[in-house]
Amino acid sequence: MTRSQAEDASTDDTVEKPLDPGLEKVQRKLVRFIAINLGLLFLALMVVIVALVYKSRSAKAPAPSLTSEIPVHAGEQLAGDIVLPVGAKIVSQSLSGNRLSIDAELVDGARTIFVYDIAERRMIGHFSIRNK
Repeated sequence: MTRSQAEDASTDDTVEKPLDPGLEKVQRKLVRFIAINLGLLFLALMVVIVALVYKSRSAKAPAPSLTSEIPVHAGEQLAGDIVLPVGAKIVSQSLSGNRLSIDAELVDGARTIFVYDIAERRMIGHFSIRNK
């Protein structure tokens, strides 16, 4: 190979040859497709960010929880009667807010959970415990 042929071969590698018109058309379509998809992706991301900002600014502060839901005036004590069936023995009790649950064993040995509302001062439910 002569020197001029070697120079021609090296310049052929660095200079881009024009693409076939069909390939140029496909390349333009691909670039347009990528640009449209990136634009849509950016738009969707902006919508999500705007929604998060709007949601965080319009969120209302939670109402402060009261220490007691039971209306008791200062210096007073609660008093009342909880009526259970005759002969029932209290096994356990649990208090949640103004609701009191009483686990009781009845005379016949059956277990029942009574739910009492302290604020309303009335029994609001009872649930029998039995095996299948």
